[in-house]
Formats: sequence, structure tokens, C-alpha cells
Amino acid sequence: MNIIKFEDVISWQKSKELSLYLYNLLKSCRDYGFRDQLQRASVSIMNNIAEGFERRSSKELINFLYISKGSCGEVRSMLYLALELKYINKDEYLKCNNYCLEISRLLAGFIKSLYN
Repeated sequence: MNIIKFEDVISWQKSKELSLYLYNLLKSCRDYGFRDQLQRASVSIMNNIAEGFERRSSKELINFLYISKGSCGEVRSMLYLALELKYINKDEYLKCNNYCLEISRLLAGFIKSLYN
């Protein structure tokens, strides 16, 4: 498959799905600071993929993909708290965590392909 626009990038598609899921999942959470930080971190994954792609430079894209991986780690870290604070249940945690792990793997593969 030829990637022409950032919307073609599978890790961007998956991170958009994750963001939408988290927005819906946490819409009734009253810990606004926590909710906003988790949502911002998830949106950061997809936005950094888009921004890096639009730079049209492999070196810059790689840098932004690493930033996306960092945001993915931030989401995973916050998911532990969300679970322990009972903002989400175990199944919701697992679904989000699996999204993050998949996105991180996809980003790592994308980065590797750009180095080759």
C-alpha cells in the first residue's frame, strides 16, 4: 500500500480510534484534570503522526513518531491509575492498553522502515 497522506497511516487510524474510545469512555468522569490529560495524551499520538508526516522530511517524521510513542507510553501509564481509581473497569483498561501496545508496535515498524 502506498501512503500518500497521513490518514493512510495505520498507526494514525488506530490512534484516532483510541482517542474516540477514550473520549466516550471518560465523558462522565468528574476528575476533569485527569480526564483532560489522558485525552490530550491520546490526541497527541495521532497529531504528532500527522504533523511529522506533513513535514515531508524522513528525519522530522521519525522524530515526531518517537514523540507519538512517548505519548502512547503516557496513555498506558495513566490507564493504570484510571483502573486503580476505578474510573474504568478491567475490560476497558485491557482494550485501551491493547490499543496502545498495537499503536506502539506499528510506530516502531514505521520508524524502522524509514531508517531502511
